[in-house]
Amino acid sequence: MRRRAFLAASAALGLAACSDVSLRDGLANACLGALPPALRDHPLVQAAWEGLDAAQVIDTHCHLVGIGDTGPDTWINPEMEEIWHPGRYLQRIFYLNATCTGDRHPVDDAVVQRLVEQCREMRSGFRALLFAFDWARNERGDLDRAESTFRVADAYAARVAARYPDIFLWAASIHPLDPTAVARVDDAVAKGARAVKWLPSAQLIDPADPRCDPFYARLAQLRLPLISHGGDERAVHSVREELDNPLRLRRALDAGVHVVIAHCASLGQGKDLDAPGTPLLGNFELFARLMDEPRYRANLTGDISAITQMNRVDVCAKVLARTDWHDRLLNGSDYPLPGVIPIVSLPALVERGLLAPDAAPVLAELRNHNVLLFDFVLKRSLAYDGKRFGKAVFETRRWFERG
Repeated sequence: MRRRAFLAASAALGLAACSDVSLRDGLANACLGALPPALRDHPLVQAAWEGLDAAQVIDTHCHLVGIGDTGPDTWINPEMEEIWHPGRYLQRIFYLNATCTGDRHPVDDAVVQRLVEQCREMRSGFRALLFAFDWARNERGDLDRAESTFRVADAYAARVAARYPDIFLWAASIHPLDPTAVARVDDAVAKGARAVKWLPSAQLIDPADPRCDPFYARLAQLRLPLISHGGDERAVHSVREELDNPLRLRRALDAGVHVVIAHCASLGQGKDLDAPGTPLLGNFELFARLMDEPRYRANLTGDISAITQMNRVDVCAKVLARTDWHDRLLNGSDYPLPGVIPIVSLPALVERGLLAPDAAPVLAELRNHNVLLFDFVLKRSLAYDGKRFGKAVFETRRWFERG
């Protein structure tokens, strides 16, 4: 069996054991080549771009991944290559299948090249915001490799974006307990960073820690957005889920930082930090509370990445229904996760009344060629009780223009 087929099958079988997936769309991404003209020109694809200025469209949640085979600026935890650590091992496998690296080497270059190919098939002017990903750090601020899942250096993300300036922007990832954190923010901005990305539970960042205050002050001064994961984490090894409670981001919001809560905190439950001792609430409910507070109207947004996944479809309908939020929602793909076939079930979206039945076959074919375009067309095709995501959700460039 070829390596690509083995990795794809292993990933899908591992995911099949989870309750949050469906095999109704198949096991693995076919990783086909360029879009055929009939699919590129299909009315569903053309309708997705209708009314949008592609130059204002940014995929605001796009992960760079790498295994370190081109240098030290990318790294994965060695446990991800050891089958006796099945959780991390399967994470590596499904990421590789989703990025369609197959048998191409070096893997780091293959990941970038596949991403470039997909961006080139979007409308001219479209850009993807590439995420760096910092190390985990302990309470003392010391680097913690054992708890880190992967690392993509700021310098690497900056180089990739500089190599393809017509299709990529980039976001730094800076742990606030790094002794050089504030200086790193300045350096990242000087090199063109448009935001800072955190995944608190995986990087061991407590957004409510007073030690973050100098970091927040600098972000606010520079008008640099903070994109922070919200809600439970499933795709990356998570150490402390409670750190992803959206209410822990009040400290950043009160400091004047523009905060983007990723995925609209659409998974899991968290403590109601505003009313200690009360029962747990859904993280999405906590996110909604923040969104509905007038004092955060100007500096709190949410991104809709991953909300079409099997374990988030209930929230997808709720977000569509909140049209009063739509001018504060940002589209992102969470690339490469849309390429993990079992976690986004098109039949389930049809059954929930979120997707027209005749759109599903087109989207299924599209996903095998270009998962970025698939995710974009899917989000543009969603509807609930007559409500759709408007152009403001996709024309997101304004949120990342500094000054």
